[in-house]
Amino acid sequence: MKTKLFLTFLWLAILAACAKKEEAQVNEDTASTEVNDWAELDSFHMIMAEAFHPFKDSANLEPVKTLAEELASEADKWAAAALPANVDNDEVKGMLAKLKTDTRSLADKIKAGATNEELGADLTTLHDSFHGIMEAWNKSKGKEHKHDH
Repeated sequence: MKTKLFLTFLWLAILAACAKKEEAQVNEDTASTEVNDWAELDSFHMIMAEAFHPFKDSANLEPVKTLAEELASEADKWAAAALPANVDNDEVKGMLAKLKTDTRSLADKIKAGATNEELGADLTTLHDSFHGIMEAWNKSKGKEHKHDH
C-alpha cells in the first residue's frame, strides 16, 4: 500500500514538473519572438552598445574605432531590409537612411584620423539617432522606450 501511494505521489510530481517546464518553454518562446521581431534592430543594437557604452562610461573610443566598419555594414543591411509593417513608413525609412549615411561617415572619419572630440560627438549623435528608431519601433508596438543612458 505504501509503495502504491509513494508511486502515485512520484507520478504526480513528475507530471507537475513536466507541465511547468512546458509552460516555461511557451513563455520563453513568446518573449523570444517579441524581442526578435526586428532582427536588424537587435543586431545593430548589439554593436552600438559595444561601441557606445565604453565611450559614455569612460571616454574610451577604442571600441568604436574597432567596430565602426561593422557598424556601418549593419546599418547598410538594416536600411536595405524589409521593414516590419508597423514601422514601414517614410519617417522610419528616412531615419534608417540617415543612420546608414552617418555610420559610414563615422567609419570614414576614423580611417581619416579625426580627432577624438569629433568622433565622440559623432558617436553620441549616431547613438541618439539609433534611439529615435527604437522609440518609433516601441511606440508602434504600444510601448514606451525611455532613453536614460
